[in-house]
Amino acid sequence: MLETLHARLLDWRERLLPKHPMAEAVGYCLNQWQELNCLLDDAAVPIDNNAAEREMKRVVLNRKNSLFVGNARAGGTAAILASFTSICFRHSIDPQRYFTQLLANLPSTPMQQLAYWLPDAWKLRSTTTQAMA
Repeated sequence: MLETLHARLLDWRERLLPKHPMAEAVGYCLNQWQELNCLLDDAAVPIDNNAAEREMKRVVLNRKNSLFVGNARAGGTAAILASFTSICFRHSIDPQRYFTQLLANLPSTPMQQLAYWLPDAWKLRSTTTQAMA
């Protein structure tokens, strides 16, 4: 199907005037042809970038809301918390549960074990713990 589409795009590119909107769309598609074909090589590659677009929307909204944080240090803290909550949402973690456990346990955690409290590692440990219970 992609070979047929590619042939049709090449044909349209020859027939259309260069400034025609359809010619611009065809040119864009042909410029992205290698990236489009990576879908055939790796089934894990998503066909769209909706997840990335949703995440960028959260970043833009957070940037707008951060105009009112009060000072630079508070802005840095807000950015860190926004990053962690975004990661929590990406890994289907309840941010309140994660932060509650993180803040309760972080003071007694040795430096060598800080990586265990990253959201993805925490989810893996908490899922394993729940399965054993």
